[in-house]
Amino acid sequence: MRGGDRTSLGLWGEKQAARYLRKQGFRVLENRFRCREGEIDLVVSRGPYLCFVEVKLRRNAEMAEAREFVTPGKQRRVRTAALYYLMEHPSPLQPRFDVVEVYAPQGESTRKPVVRHWEGVF
Repeated sequence: MRGGDRTSLGLWGEKQAARYLRKQGFRVLENRFRCREGEIDLVVSRGPYLCFVEVKLRRNAEMAEAREFVTPGKQRRVRTAALYYLMEHPSPLQPRFDVVEVYAPQGESTRKPVVRHWEGVF
């Protein structure tokens, strides 16, 4: 898969995740927050939580769940980016780190993706 294809597929996955979270009552505050130390795919809030969301896109869940691919290094970068976000956007809400898995059936663009939300993963 070429870089451009991967980027557009990643953006599609993030869009699906944001749509799902909105339907679950979350408010999307930021898409693709970037700082020099890393990136956060989505920043959302609901109730007492400010959630920093890593979106993982997969073709299927046969081998492993996508959340298993959030490595310790990626977790560290997301946490650091979250600190930068909170410096720019102070919040009284409790921070939480979630993962949203988006499973996109290969070659079946007419089927809806399967979306799973894992709260407080790291």
